[in-house]
Amino acid sequence: MGSDFNRRDLIKRAVAVGLVAAPAAGFLSACASGGGDNESSAKGKKTKDNPFAVANGAGLDVVIFKGGYGDDYARAFEKLYEKKYKGKTSHLGTQDITGKLQPRFNTGSPPDVIDDSGAKQIKLDVLHKNGQLADLTPLLDAPYIDDPSKKVRDVLQPGTIETGSFDGKMYSLSYVYTVWGLWYSGKLFKDKGYTPPKTWSDFMALCKEIKKDGTAPFCHQGKYPYYINILVMDLIAKTGGLEYVKRIDSLDPTVWGEGAAKSSIEAVYELVDKGYLLPGTNGMTHIESQTAWNEYKAAFIPSGSWLENEQLKSTPQDFDMKFLPVPTLDGAKLPFEAIRAGAGEPFIVPEKAKNKAGGLEFLRIMLSKEASGKFAQAANSLTVLKDGVGSDVKLRPGTQSTVEVLKAAGTNTFNYNYPNTASEFDTAVQNASGELMAKRIKPAEWLKRVKAAAEKAKKG
Repeated sequence: MGSDFNRRDLIKRAVAVGLVAAPAAGFLSACASGGGDNESSAKGKKTKDNPFAVANGAGLDVVIFKGGYGDDYARAFEKLYEKKYKGKTSHLGTQDITGKLQPRFNTGSPPDVIDDSGAKQIKLDVLHKNGQLADLTPLLDAPYIDDPSKKVRDVLQPGTIETGSFDGKMYSLSYVYTVWGLWYSGKLFKDKGYTPPKTWSDFMALCKEIKKDGTAPFCHQGKYPYYINILVMDLIAKTGGLEYVKRIDSLDPTVWGEGAAKSSIEAVYELVDKGYLLPGTNGMTHIESQTAWNEYKAAFIPSGSWLENEQLKSTPQDFDMKFLPVPTLDGAKLPFEAIRAGAGEPFIVPEKAKNKAGGLEFLRIMLSKEASGKFAQAANSLTVLKDGVGSDVKLRPGTQSTVEVLKAAGTNTFNYNYPNTASEFDTAVQNASGELMAKRIKPAEWLKRVKAAAEKAKKG
């Protein structure tokens, strides 16, 4: 996700994707027929230190989604590229990926590297179908900068390759290792004597207590239902287990008629039915709701681990941001400590990039310890590089909290891939959840809509 999308989304990111799905598909159809020979004519010498044969002095065109992680980290990476290859980099930080890049794709002159995230992300599955993505297998097989005896694929966190793959090949590098779940203020909980809940019944009991104390128990980024689906889909996963997650990713429509989905969506609806939502939260943007949360107007909010960096300006110094795994329903197949964790924030190299070799090398530089450490310091988040943050890097409370819950989770992690492989289905689920939280539909109708969306997506 990021500022508007999941990485992570958006992050991810992935959030309001229904607003951009149709235009994205339309312009990419045009992109597929865009002409022009964009391969850079200059070639360097292929060596172990220059596996893609980047030409000395070759410039690099970089476009970064300027969301929750900002874009300062990318400027640091660009300096590393410039130092090695003596080529100038051009940099654009934007939240309008589709708007800024549509004309360039249409004329057959896309950038060399794109952080393809945000609410106006270009859908990865659509890009893949139109042949717009470079195969990143050469990156995976290239030497790891800090230890050339290893390949890049050997130093990535589990699930990184799968998250960016279509038909068995990786086409996007999901760079940020994100955790998703609930967030609360350590200061508020300490001042009020609240205990972070581990079960759903304890969670609801605490919500009742919080409301009596004059605070809204829960808020969410209502304009972008991607966020409430963090709670919805995590609860379903923990209730149904890993096989259930696989069935959802495979677009099996029968899961939506079974107990795990039914009990989970009914549990989430309780927050609405019992009046535990912050008034107005259903119409708020991510920044509006998160700022209200920072102002102690609500106790819990769902988000990914980009939240801390995104809210730096509005978070009080003593707020003590904390991460909480989604509490479990009775009979859950995964323990409370289990969390959704995985690679997000997709970086791509367009197939028609002028300096495709430089784009691949930029991604390789990103996966060095130096770059990974720079990202942690600038963006307050972890990367997909194993042990990518040294002990010399001081983390903020929220980020340190995610490190701790990752250790506690151990092997009990899960993630969904359907937002990347079935974006229309993802949009339908988000839309249904937005309607549910606004109390315009009830759980039975939510299940009906999601099942129909899965059936439609399954048919192709």
